[in-house]
Amino acid sequence: MVKFSKITPPVEGEKIEIVKDKLQVPENPIIPVIEGDGVGRDIMKAARRVLDASVQKAFNGKRKIVWFDVYAGEKAQAKYGELLPQDTLKAIKHYVVALKGPLTTPIGGGFRSLNVTLRQVLNLYACVRPLRYFEGVPSPVKHPENMKIIIFRENTEDVYAGIEWQKGTKEVKKVITWLNKTMKTKIRSDSGIGIKPISVTGTKRLVRKAIRYAIENNRKSVTLMHKGNIMKYTEGAFREWGYDVALKEFRDKVITEAELEKDYNWQVPPRKVVIKDRIADSMFQQILTRADEYEVVATPNLNGDYLSDACAAQIGGLGMAPGGNIGDFVALFEATHGTAPKYTDKDMINPTSVILSGCMMLEYMGWREAAELIYKGIQETIKQKRVTYDLERLMEGATKVRTSEFGTAIIENMR
Repeated sequence: MVKFSKITPPVEGEKIEIVKDKLQVPENPIIPVIEGDGVGRDIMKAARRVLDASVQKAFNGKRKIVWFDVYAGEKAQAKYGELLPQDTLKAIKHYVVALKGPLTTPIGGGFRSLNVTLRQVLNLYACVRPLRYFEGVPSPVKHPENMKIIIFRENTEDVYAGIEWQKGTKEVKKVITWLNKTMKTKIRSDSGIGIKPISVTGTKRLVRKAIRYAIENNRKSVTLMHKGNIMKYTEGAFREWGYDVALKEFRDKVITEAELEKDYNWQVPPRKVVIKDRIADSMFQQILTRADEYEVVATPNLNGDYLSDACAAQIGGLGMAPGGNIGDFVALFEATHGTAPKYTDKDMINPTSVILSGCMMLEYMGWREAAELIYKGIQETIKQKRVTYDLERLMEGATKVRTSEFGTAIIENMR
């Protein structure tokens, strides 16, 4: 039995187990929850009410989430004297599935980012970002309904696990001297230097997860997004290793775009997922002009960061975009926006991001019926134009409601 120093697990509830490489979810799973900093308090209160109501309605009271409050960020600092205590990491590992609000990293906190640290320490190597449009949400594009992309962003490598040396330091001078003399480069002496790792291990497990998702959810294609025309041995290798996974591990389930063009006259055989790739800069313009051509996208860390936010902008912004960080089994679902400290405790912020992240959590647990109720509740509430200030100011004839009132409206509209 796992032991904690300053938190006590709920008396009721059971832990999610992993049996034969699958989650075994009890009727009353214990779910660790990090409320978050800043507006996390407001949005997580609303989200928990919505999630609880959806589970109760979907399963007639036979199932229930048993929440287990754990700490990171400012509350952890106050309780433990540190930003990311071992109790929290133990709880997420032990109970397998968790939900998190936004976190800030205070200056001098000793972390590049609490969010990145959680992903790396827990080996949550896939950042999964599904983007879907709700009718009525203001959008800068003509056809936001075409945005039905789910992004699998590699979560542990690339520049987020990079090494840097500051301009003018002894260390950077050694690096530049060695590169210029040994590798015959021509790097200016007044440069800063950064190294980004992209491994075959990190790439293959990410692409493998993306392809499995596409197969299991009847998605038509998986696109490998990269900048391999310039960075041939990192992002170019990501492309090569991605195709390698597809063709060696899923040969009977996939077909490459090149094969489709050459042998099938662009007619996709039944039950085949098309594997294709796109250069990063081309991908950015194509998600604006023909988003409907893309369904599942697998990409290195930095590209995925940019692409996720660019896609979110088309469906209403980060307040409408959920996210999950998933390893082999352990999964941490989270709001994708920041802490917005100036709005703390004002009951104003749109809670949809963390609510939809909760929907991802429900689907991951196999409780899809509850997630569908929430999707319907959100859609109906937006159609009624009962929205928080961020959407109200952009919607003609809308009624501005508080964070808590928006959550209540979603619950009322679950049918």
